[in-house]
Amino acid sequence: MKNEDRRKLAVRQLLDATKLLLQEKSCHEITLKDIMEQSQLSKGAIFHYVKSRDEIFAWVLHERLKAVDELFNAEVAKTGDSTFERPMQAISRNLAELEDSHEVTNKVLLYLLGKENEPAVAEVLQQFYERSVSVSNQWIRTGQEHGVIKESVQPDETAELFVLLSLGLRVRASIPTSSASLTAKEVSDFMAGILKKQ
Repeated sequence: MKNEDRRKLAVRQLLDATKLLLQEKSCHEITLKDIMEQSQLSKGAIFHYVKSRDEIFAWVLHERLKAVDELFNAEVAKTGDSTFERPMQAISRNLAELEDSHEVTNKVLLYLLGKENEPAVAEVLQQFYERSVSVSNQWIRTGQEHGVIKESVQPDETAELFVLLSLGLRVRASIPTSSASLTAKEVSDFMAGILKKQ
């Protein structure tokens, strides 16, 4: 097996194992031993690809962002140049999932935010935030290129606003409350109202 293929397989094993563990435990509870057992990789193999357990958690965040981006782009490709609804539905489904406190990337993000004073974690959080804004920015520009998003929308500012809204949904999901009056659907509708040509 080639080195690149071996790396991809190991990364996939680490991600799948970690996500499975996150469905059962918090980030604080997951040990390197748990990851080794679940992934069936040795400690040496794991540290050949990552520097820390937190780096694996960061991969989980980035993988989710990549998956949503791929879903959005697949909807754009499938529906053609002039459709707003289906790509927006891909984003809406993602927002709805962010309301779930047990969603693994919510658990990871809150855990990493609690360690933001560690330089490596701060860097990971900064990269995740910047990548999230960049992806959102690209979605807006794609919609403008296809004529389904208003030209007057400022991609940079609007992308950052949308990322801030999604982060707010993630954080709120972890706060025990029974009186959330604004749902992910309403956030999605608000976003669509800002973007969509009438």
